[in-house]
Amino acid sequence: MIGLPFVYAVGGAIFLAYAAMSATDATKPKRWGNAAFYALLATSFWFGDLLGDSGNGLLVLGLVLVAGLKQMGRGARATTSADERREEAARRGNRLFLPALIIPAVALVGTLAFKRLPEWFDVKQVTLVALTMGVLLALAACLAWLRDRPLVPLAEGTRLMDSVGWAAVLPQMLASLGAVFALAGVGEVVGGLAEGVIPDGSRFGAVAFYALGMAGFTMIMGNAFAAFPVMFAGVGMPVLVGIWSGDPVRVAAIGMLAGFCGTLMTPMAANFNLVPAALLELKDQNAVIKAQVPTAIPLLIANVLLIYFLAFP
Repeated sequence: MIGLPFVYAVGGAIFLAYAAMSATDATKPKRWGNAAFYALLATSFWFGDLLGDSGNGLLVLGLVLVAGLKQMGRGARATTSADERREEAARRGNRLFLPALIIPAVALVGTLAFKRLPEWFDVKQVTLVALTMGVLLALAACLAWLRDRPLVPLAEGTRLMDSVGWAAVLPQMLASLGAVFALAGVGEVVGGLAEGVIPDGSRFGAVAFYALGMAGFTMIMGNAFAAFPVMFAGVGMPVLVGIWSGDPVRVAAIGMLAGFCGTLMTPMAANFNLVPAALLELKDQNAVIKAQVPTAIPLLIANVLLIYFLAFP
């Protein structure tokens, strides 16, 4: 049966390739740090189940050590020159974006189709499986169309990962932190705080506390997935669903949207806000955040109203 092991196998293979590309790049001053970082990620993908909690904890500490000691850097090796890229872009035009559409198309079709084949696919993981297959098909299509050497996409992928650096794993780290907070009872603390802040009998106050709390926790933790278990356990489920009989699906879904508004306004979401500024070589590293705030605040207000008007019978 095809499920998460397939996804992890592909991810591990890609990171192992990045490690090899980094180790053999003499233009990269910190190539061994990059290679170690990617090799640790590959180990996590391939052998995480075998390592156990302690082993994975040591692996994470290894990632933190490499990143914390600033042992990651970029190299100067390039597969094409700037002139060659401009010429290729001018010749192929917007058709270059067509392979990218293969990924969401396969993910959508695969999600719908694979659910009907439970004997072949894990029906709980069909979306991730289909997404992974879409990436592989898009890669194959690009190689067949552009006729590049197979190592070119790996080299370009390594270059992109080097540009992003340690922030590439920040979403997973923060999501894990949210689960830890939930197990530690932070949600109960937030629930107790909510009782003292929300006016008695005020459904709107409870909705506002929940939505603004999702955005606020997201800004602190950098990821709405990290904020969700805390706020939903502390306010969403016991108050909006338990007391006010809200629809848990709508409370959860729109609450996540409120959290994403916080993502738009925080440097803690480094992979979304700081990395693009670095890739675009902007002088102000907070330029992306400043451009997003005027959109994020009205969206957050809209999500408060959506929960209030749509989540309750």
